[in-house]
Amino acid sequence: MSAAKRIVLSSDHAAIETRQAIAAHIEQQGWDVVDIGPTTAESTHYPKHGAAAAQRVASGDCTFGIVLCGTGQGIMLAANKVKGIRCGVCSDTFSARMIRQHNNANMLALGVRVIGDGLALDIVDAFLSAEFEGGRHATRVDMIDALEADS
Repeated sequence: MSAAKRIVLSSDHAAIETRQAIAAHIEQQGWDVVDIGPTTAESTHYPKHGAAAAQRVASGDCTFGIVLCGTGQGIMLAANKVKGIRCGVCSDTFSARMIRQHNNANMLALGVRVIGDGLALDIVDAFLSAEFEGGRHATRVDMIDALEADS
């Protein structure tokens, strides 16, 4: 399957159940889901899971990524350390739409201790259904990319 309908999911130990619910939800929408774990509730470190998912997106293997941890913040920070990744934490559908439409985000981070499963699915739907608007927003995304290239 092409990367256009391929999405990687990963989390830390706190978010396994929500990640699995999201995987089932988006598979029903026709997405090819690459769930890279973890699969057990044994304590694990979110930076390695955020980076692993981000590398799948940065390489072009997957178009989008969704990463989860307790707050979404730590795993988002790790994902954003991978060149070419624009990941934002969202706790509402408006922000999820905007990071796609205005920031051309290619990854979404969610905090399972902040939102419930129902809202998580709505946020995922908002993120995946939105499209980058380009125009003046493309100029700004280019500026962000330039910051990354300069560092």
